[in-house]
Amino acid sequence: MRSAALLVALLGGVVGIVGLVSPESGTAVRRLYFGTPVGLYAAAAVRVAMGLVVILSASASRAPKTLRVLGGVVCLQGLAATLFGPDRARAILEWESMQGAAVLRVGAAVAIAGWGFVAFAVAGHRPESRAR
Repeated sequence: MRSAALLVALLGGVVGIVGLVSPESGTAVRRLYFGTPVGLYAAAAVRVAMGLVVILSASASRAPKTLRVLGGVVCLQGLAATLFGPDRARAILEWESMQGAAVLRVGAAVAIAGWGFVAFAVAGHRPESRAR
């Protein structure tokens, strides 16, 4: 499960780096999968799967509670997309685009930090507890 979580963290980090370097490219890709309900629901399913991988790998990590919370947030993002639907998702995307590249880059930086933390926490072993 550790290798799956590292792969998920790498994927999320790459998406964040693309968004940081070229927010317009990230927005263009997001427009593609928000363009159709099938694309939105497929992306939401991937997001939920990523969150579940993080949750399932949390117990063997350096920060199990934090990873469970982060995995839960990622799952909720996927579920929220399906509940709001494609029209609302497109409206949110357009609003983000109108805010400018700086806002998009801040979001990308948060993604890089979050997925970087996941990679850090999963790559190491959980410290042994001391007997007192």
